Amino acid sequence: MSTLELRSLRKQFDQTAVIHGIDLKVEHGEFVVFVGPSGCGKSTLLRMIAGLDLPTEGEVRIDDQRVNEVGAADRGCAMVFQSYALYPHMSVYDNMAFGLENAKVPRSEIEKKVQEAANLLRLDPLLQRRPTQLSGGQRQRVAIGRAIVRSPKIFLFDEPLSNLDAELRVSMRNELRELHQRLGATMIYVTHDQVEAMTMADKIVVLRAGLVEQVGTPVDLYEKPCNTFVAGFIGSPRMNFIAVDLVRAAAAWPISPQAVQVGIRPEHWKPCGPGEGLVMVVKTVEYLGAQRLVHAQLSDQSRVEVLVEGEMNLIPGQTVEMNAPAHHVHAFDKQGQRLEKDAV
Repeated sequence: MSTLELRSLRKQFDQTAVIHGIDLKVEHGEFVVFVGPSGCGKSTLLRMIAGLDLPTEGEVRIDDQRVNEVGAADRGCAMVFQSYALYPHMSVYDNMAFGLENAKVPRSEIEKKVQEAANLLRLDPLLQRRPTQLSGGQRQRVAIGRAIVRSPKIFLFDEPLSNLDAELRVSMRNELRELHQRLGATMIYVTHDQVEAMTMADKIVVLRAGLVEQVGTPVDLYEKPCNTFVAGFIGSPRMNFIAVDLVRAAAAWPISPQAVQVGIRPEHWKPCGPGEGLVMVVKTVEYLGAQRLVHAQLSDQSRVEVLVEGEMNLIPGQTVEMNAPAHHVHAFDKQGQRLEKDAV
């Protein structure tokens, strides 16, 4: 296990700045997820940690040692890519052994390491197959196995599940979390999928336009998002944002005078009596089995989403009144920053 620290890290390609001064610490054995929209700089950040790209300014430190001048092969990082990057003409065994063979590791040690990784990833029956004979999930496990045999200080994952179908992504998420628990290794994982971030991370780093918006546990980011960007990005379905004047007019909650809008997550709405909440007209209803996702319209014509239990049968055109517990009502100022004392 190893620590990672980024100090005032910046990256510029020609005249375009993509990373604007990032400071971050990753502790021994943490599973840290970089999440954000496409183009926010998360993969560039990962490549600088790996040594594939050099920072324009700042430091990358592993185990408190500056590694800016250390080549990618000597940093002790192992990277798993979205594309698997397996050699199609080689067997699974040879793909996993290839890096060790190039490093002149003794044959007996290579066999031991490959077998241990194969046992860990349930690849034993597949060692003599070629990548073209494997499913997407099996190929990804081979790519992970190739990283494990190197006994790296830090594992780096660059959107490794994005090529898999939805069902396989869920099972691979669980496998990666179990792998992390068994290895106790420091892992950094890049994704644009906030569900992956929420379900896998010990700590999430939310990025936007080359800057860190917020760092925290999944619970921190869900319950106390620092601004409207994080509040809208974390959580599925996304948070509803409502003009504060509409809320005050409905007298639904006492709200800070600095607030210009409030945020309420779809799952926190509850039916209420007349005059106790916001009046909304049901537009469409999506059946989700145990729940229904209701798309509704408020009196100012803005739209909200409400997640209700399956037995609550709402129909398009129906008028309902909804409220939310005060501690689930988030207030934001005109800069989009969350107000600490959201509701009384």
